[in-house]
Amino acid sequence: MFEFPAIDMSLMAVVSYISQLAMVFGGVVPYIPQYWEIKRSKSCEGFSTFVCLVLLLANILRVLFWCGKHFETPLLVQSIVMIYWMLTLLHACVSVKRETELVPTTDRSFSDFDRKYFWKWTDYLSYIEFLAFFTLFMAIVTYLLLESTFYIEIIGFLAVFTEACLGAPQFYRNLEKKSTKGMSVKMVVMWLSGDVFKTVYFVLREAPAQFWLCGTLQVCIDIAILLQVIYYERYPRKPA
Repeated sequence: MFEFPAIDMSLMAVVSYISQLAMVFGGVVPYIPQYWEIKRSKSCEGFSTFVCLVLLLANILRVLFWCGKHFETPLLVQSIVMIYWMLTLLHACVSVKRETELVPTTDRSFSDFDRKYFWKWTDYLSYIEFLAFFTLFMAIVTYLLLESTFYIEIIGFLAVFTEACLGAPQFYRNLEKKSTKGMSVKMVVMWLSGDVFKTVYFVLREAPAQFWLCGTLQVCIDIAILLQVIYYERYPRKPA
């Protein structure tokens, strides 16, 4: 009779462990189909690399937020894993563009400081240089204002709000091209399922309010992109 609570506790521990693993690695799963689609088709035309930018900035900020206000370790590890995978996906996009361009284009780099070509550079190193500059600058500011609760809360909000808007570049790209061709629908479906799970996880684990509020926004954007898929399949863009 007294063994049932122990069994319940053991079961809860297993469920908790699995949910934490899902949080750590589940975030990158939606991007695996898109990665292989880019590799297979030798084209990243349907994927917005600004999605990578949004996630890289959001997760760098989240790591800095953790320095000022410790939250669950799985969420910190998730950010580190996401940064690594976004760099991998970005490298694939840059490499494919360089390999498949028929007419050599003018090299564009971060050191040109040309706003018109921001995040449209032709070499992978430029992306690394920008991210290193951004990380160093924000790390110094965070170190100087580490005792400011207001600053830490703001940086926490910016981290999760930036991530919440990750679907916005893809939504805008689809809207601009009036097509979702080249975009992995599996990726968006996984975005939606992952964001629903993540938002519920935030609520149940009593994560800071910034997390679950912005998680709800992510779910709404995911649904909007799926509606685009349905709409553009039903009303495809007419050839010019």
